Amino acid sequence: MKNAQTISLPGLHILDRLILRATGGPFIFGVLIFTLIFVAGDLLFQAARLIIEQGVSLGVVVRLFLYRLPEVVAMTFPMSSLLATLLGMTTLAAGSELIALRSLGIPFSRVLRPIVAAALLVSVGTLAFNETVVPITSIAADRLLKYEVMKNQASALQEKVFLRDESGGELRRVLYVDQMDARRGIMKGVMVHEFEGGRLARTSIAQEGIWRDGQWWIEDGRVYDVNKQGEINLLFRFERQKLALNLSPDQIQRSTRRPVDMSARELWAYIRQASMIGTDLSRLWVMFHLKLAVPWACVIMAVLGAGFGASRRGRSGSGTGFGISVVIVFAYYVVMSMCRALGEAGAIWPSVAAWTPNLAFMAVAVFFARRVD
Repeated sequence: MKNAQTISLPGLHILDRLILRATGGPFIFGVLIFTLIFVAGDLLFQAARLIIEQGVSLGVVVRLFLYRLPEVVAMTFPMSSLLATLLGMTTLAAGSELIALRSLGIPFSRVLRPIVAAALLVSVGTLAFNETVVPITSIAADRLLKYEVMKNQASALQEKVFLRDESGGELRRVLYVDQMDARRGIMKGVMVHEFEGGRLARTSIAQEGIWRDGQWWIEDGRVYDVNKQGEINLLFRFERQKLALNLSPDQIQRSTRRPVDMSARELWAYIRQASMIGTDLSRLWVMFHLKLAVPWACVIMAVLGAGFGASRRGRSGSGTGFGISVVIVFAYYVVMSMCRALGEAGAIWPSVAAWTPNLAFMAVAVFFARRVD
């Protein structure tokens, strides 16, 4: 006992060390095995196809693989949290440690305390990882695939184009285009926000934009003034007007970002600016809420795995625990896909669509946790 106290962290209870030791190894194992499954099922197949069918060099394929890897790893954190607590609690239950704890009057809620704390750290880390690393690598992978692998032969049609024009660190203009065909030089559903001193001053909305004689022209539109109180007033209508944008269609295509590659913070600003055009943004709102909801699934999956594992009878190997984890995760993503479809269709609120899977599986997790005691 004296030796154990020497290596322990200040303030970390023996029970906490026992729980974290039982779940820490399976968590790392889960990250590795789930990443391997995703890599083998998607990335390696794509890499082999690029090398064999298109003759892409090994160096480019390796770079593409590394750019895609962070997104894959981030997806495994909720799954690994489930697997870690499921295997850890099953092991403790089979070794009668949980029975011994209950005989000492320690409730299962106390056992869950270090699990919830660790899962919260994983959730915060996942959210930070998705906000910083994943958007950068996803953009790099998309551009590498488009301009070095496909040699710019991919579809030139882009949807939900978003472009910021800054000068001297100050935002001057934000361009939003509902659809853009770079090869034909045509934009549909154009909205331009102009800023003065960091404040939105004017908004121009046009049905179409055309690249002609080295310049952009927007047609059939309206210009609105935005005062300091945020009130919007129509200034005038126009049939044809020059757009102050010194970028060719190809340059715009290279400079724009897809909503799926944005962080939650960037997507929030994107939605606020795009909402002024009057289009349906249900899909983007669902995407925004999912970027916040999915990382917190680590906590829910950890509690669910702990309750389910502690309530099981007998000893089972990691293979059985892995199979159960796959079934639970599959059920979670089925529910999430259904809710997402309903949210994007406007049948339910986007926030409800994104957070319903978490709430539903948290209810199941609480049921199993209460069942243990």
